[in-house]
Amino acid sequence: MADKQVNQAQIIWAVALILAGLGVFYRIPQVMPTIEQIPRFEAASGFIRFCFYFIGIFLIGGGCKKLFHQYRRKGRP
Repeated sequence: MADKQVNQAQIIWAVALILAGLGVFYRIPQVMPTIEQIPRFEAASGFIRFCFYFIGIFLIGGGCKKLFHQYRRKGRP
């Protein structure tokens, strides 16, 4: 029973990671113009944009990896 709860918690966490990554991708176009208006960050806007996309990819990739491992583990006896 406890193993089943852990698996459910891991699946919920994986979905949360994927949704957070998608949220990052959704917010980047809305937030970047505001960041580019700050004089100190204006020159580094390309690097900042890259970092945001990198974080989004990491979140989605981590969630997908966690889901893959959970469903792969379920198939084993």
